[in-house]
Amino acid sequence: MKFFQEYLDTINKAIAGIPYPSQPSQLYEPISYHMALGGKRVRPVLTLMACDAMGGDINEAIDAAVGLEMFHNFTLLHDDVMDNADVRRGKPTVHRRWNDNTAILSGDTMLTIATQYIARTANWQVMDLFNKTAIEIYEGQQWDMDFELRNDVTVEEYINMIRLKTSVLLGCALKTGALIADVDEQDAELLYQAGVNMGLAFQLRDDVLDVWGDPKTFGKEIGGDIMQGKKTFLLINAMQLAQGDDADELRHWLNDPYATRDNKVAGVTALYERLGVRELAEQAITSYNDLAVNAFSQVKMSDDDKQAFIALSNRLAGRNY
Repeated sequence: MKFFQEYLDTINKAIAGIPYPSQPSQLYEPISYHMALGGKRVRPVLTLMACDAMGGDINEAIDAAVGLEMFHNFTLLHDDVMDNADVRRGKPTVHRRWNDNTAILSGDTMLTIATQYIARTANWQVMDLFNKTAIEIYEGQQWDMDFELRNDVTVEEYINMIRLKTSVLLGCALKTGALIADVDEQDAELLYQAGVNMGLAFQLRDDVLDVWGDPKTFGKEIGGDIMQGKKTFLLINAMQLAQGDDADELRHWLNDPYATRDNKVAGVTALYERLGVRELAEQAITSYNDLAVNAFSQVKMSDDDKQAFIALSNRLAGRNY
């Protein structure tokens, strides 16, 4: 297996070479702008890594990898509109630089481009997995929006939501590479489950970073989830644990329309720290990462390749960006 950076360079080169039409510029320039923002490119790299580790030709997996990254970024364009987000990867979001309608239509176009790239694999299993994953992600996004209107969301419901919204795409990325390498179903499924659990740890880490991260490396404003009242792992646990004065204070911060951003973020963060919800999140991150590591350990591939996947899983679970 190659180094992560080598796969990343291959993906970035392929993305930079996407031949967007020049017109209408208002449709394609936002796509080019957003894709040029970069990002970790974890999903397409996982596809190439899995294909390579399982004995396949990574050149046969590049189109699928690009398609998955394009699809992921399509979801971000629409998420930013729904979340009214100002910043993505340290730059203005597409709907801020242009407008909501442009972001929606450019996002629609990205979905179609993604599907075209996936279809180039000419593998019905890959296409079927992609379509199944896409629908699950839409379901997860709907649950996420539904939770904004509820105060009785359980931790189990939240975990299922982030499994759908975030984790299944990492599982899809790994399994796609395995399918292109034509591996047996057991190994393909183990890689899928590894990706799902890795994704759960990854998203829970994102919840933590939204509160305690460094805005220079996180790429988004700190406290965005708090300001939007998103039912994250942290907030759900805080709502269940808060009693007496803590419960009153939490309700105050969640319901006060006049609270400034700085005061609200600081107030909720202080409550989280008193209630110990960060520690609960760290425990959950460790648990899901352990499940991912166990699944990778069972896949029939070289020990060096297993260690490469395990190292990446550990890195994503404990990332500081």
